[in-house]
Amino acid sequence: MTGLVLAVLVTPVGAGALALRLQYAGEPSAEARTRGKDAAWLGHAWVDGRKSDADVVALAQRLSGTGVRDLYVHTGPLEHDGSLPPAVHPKARWFTEAAHRAMPGIRLQGWLGDEVKPEKDALDLEDAPTRDRVTASARQVLDLGFDGVHFDMEPIRPGSEGWLALLDQVRPVTAGRGAKLSVAAPQIDPLPYQHNLGILFTGHGKWWDQAYFGETARRVDQIAVMTYDSSMPTESLYGGYNAYQTELALEATPEGVDLLMGLPFYWDDKWGHWGHAETVDAGIRGIRLGLGRYDLGRRNFGVGLYVDFAATEQNWADYRSGWVR
Repeated sequence: MTGLVLAVLVTPVGAGALALRLQYAGEPSAEARTRGKDAAWLGHAWVDGRKSDADVVALAQRLSGTGVRDLYVHTGPLEHDGSLPPAVHPKARWFTEAAHRAMPGIRLQGWLGDEVKPEKDALDLEDAPTRDRVTASARQVLDLGFDGVHFDMEPIRPGSEGWLALLDQVRPVTAGRGAKLSVAAPQIDPLPYQHNLGILFTGHGKWWDQAYFGETARRVDQIAVMTYDSSMPTESLYGGYNAYQTELALEATPEGVDLLMGLPFYWDDKWGHWGHAETVDAGIRGIRLGLGRYDLGRRNFGVGLYVDFAATEQNWADYRSGWVR
């Protein structure tokens, strides 16, 4: 009986691992390279006074010759009621002016986020007055000289009508200013209804189903998938997982919307993120394989680099050699 139970448990895991390993097989297309529509997340130091003009010049030099077009600059966090105190970003106007001078081809997006109910006792997106305050915060960011608004609110459970309503409310605001609306999105269910099982057994919703991902993508200009913290234990499995996530996301994202696949520009060593496995090299190779198999001609496609303050020289070198070259 014990052997039977083990077989029942091990067989699906082994089959899944084999499927991901096969996703990682083959050679990426030479055409699966940057389209000049990549992005990078920047930490709060750029708007709170810790950075200088010299840092902006160094950032411009860092990005020169890459495919980075958008910078998501942490300008929040939002208060739990959706408001954005000016005191949390005292140097935001300085940064947008300095960055626009130093990097005229780069778009700057104000990155706003908070934890979300019901999993966290924080932002309630099902509450209309809260959504109104978040919308006002988006206007506030645009008034500071940003070229767009980037939302990263976690963990939003698939099916949340409040999240979709917020995007419907903010999109006309950004469009009216000639600005962009972008979001950071969870990974897509690798198996049907896996997000439901996660919520049921752990209380945490890690994934979105593909349909809800598509509902979100249709409401924004740009969607960046947080394809890291995957729990994959080897490079080949992480790369195969990225290839599969890329195909799922391409299938769900309208061609007119920018789709970005996240890359881990940081190191961690724990159950959710094994640093020896989640490498930039493996992530890029998987993304290139997925792009080549599903939609090699997609122009509105790139990678998202998370995050500047934890990135190493090797991360940047691997990005340049694997994706930009």
